[in-house]
Amino acid sequence: MALIITNVRLVHTNHLWRLECSAGRVSSVQCLAGEDHGPADIDAQGSLILPSLCHSHIHLDKCFILDRCQLVTGDFSEAMQVTNQAKASFEPEDLYQRGYKLIRDSLECGVTSMRAHVEIDTTVQLSCLHVGLKLCNVFRDICDIQTFLLILILNGPAFAQEPLFDAPNTSEPGMNYTLLVQAAETEGVQVVGSAPYVEPTAAQAKTNIALVLRLALKLGCHVDFHLDYNLDPGSEPLIFAVIAQAKMNSWPSELKITIGHATRMQLFTPSQWSDLVAAIGQLPIVFVGLPQSDMYMLGRKDADAVLGPPRSTLRIPYIANKYNIHMAMSVNNVQNAFTPQGSVDPLSLCTLGVALFQSATPKDLATLLRSVTLTSKQAIAQKEVHEDLCVTVNDPADFVILHGTHNLVSAVLCPTYDRTTIRAGVVVAKRHATKWFADTNAEDSEVAAVDRE
Repeated sequence: MALIITNVRLVHTNHLWRLECSAGRVSSVQCLAGEDHGPADIDAQGSLILPSLCHSHIHLDKCFILDRCQLVTGDFSEAMQVTNQAKASFEPEDLYQRGYKLIRDSLECGVTSMRAHVEIDTTVQLSCLHVGLKLCNVFRDICDIQTFLLILILNGPAFAQEPLFDAPNTSEPGMNYTLLVQAAETEGVQVVGSAPYVEPTAAQAKTNIALVLRLALKLGCHVDFHLDYNLDPGSEPLIFAVIAQAKMNSWPSELKITIGHATRMQLFTPSQWSDLVAAIGQLPIVFVGLPQSDMYMLGRKDADAVLGPPRSTLRIPYIANKYNIHMAMSVNNVQNAFTPQGSVDPLSLCTLGVALFQSATPKDLATLLRSVTLTSKQAIAQKEVHEDLCVTVNDPADFVILHGTHNLVSAVLCPTYDRTTIRAGVVVAKRHATKWFADTNAEDSEVAAVDRE
């Protein structure tokens, strides 16, 4: 079944276009040039069309629980504690309803693919995984959802997540690793990962990395590490341990290694960045910045400093443009103790990034937009990805139409609420705002309704 979109505006063009989609791909792109090319399924009325958005890093099971978490200090230790308390009462129906809302709200924003993190630990066992796989099946035809396993949160020290090793003097991984293996072997699981920096010792952190990489290689899974989540110049960057282990295992190019957070890299000197680029070489490594979480959580030890606590997140446009390193950006958490603020909309990260990275040049705006579309899809090893932001023939027919937005600059600086989401050439979601205002011309001061159909 074909889908025809007319009067649509493409990135970097000044004309209106007519798109035809069939068999899940773009089959025709025609410049209208004032000509009438017949009926269409969607009249975009001059609105911008973009490749659909992607959550390259989002937590499916602990979203929308802020109302269950009373914050006093707001720090990581407290977030761990209150989230543990909330997790102890997680029930399948509760997990399903919150996960369903996150996916539905994401679709309305223009998201058609995501890597959904679910937690595997001795508190929740495999319950989050089972609900995550159920949601994957429910949304299978309208959203590509990868189920990702992450060891997270029990009762650890401040700024720590649950380790695979139970104590500093143990040489064998404990029950958390056993659960991780069991979950990774479950049908439907495509990604496996951990948070190596939480281990009791640096040596165990490196063993954590080795264990996860070997497990992923054995099962043919992609890997996703929460890594180097600190701003401590005295800590050893574990990214080089990941690279060394990947090379030792002759890592195949088809299995992606995704690194989330990596805030420690912000302390690198130019020579260290150059060393990192050389070390990565041809390895399929992509970094994902998580600015909403990073900026909220980091630097609290220096909260009384005159200039405020030092905070940072991966500097997406600068790093991508200067060092040609693949940089994605993602939402991470939604309305919980780790990230109370922000929405599920990936485009909101671009708007935040303009101020955060002091990036408003056309080149930087395009890089920000790619980070939540093309590069995010590359980060989760999505097979079908657009060549660039401008739609061309043979691209996958996965789009978001930003109604009332006419150019890339507006899409980043002030993204519109009204959107249409298209996946594989099928409209899967629409979001429409009805507005009203007092009609100042009305003699009796009537309130006039405005419906932007």
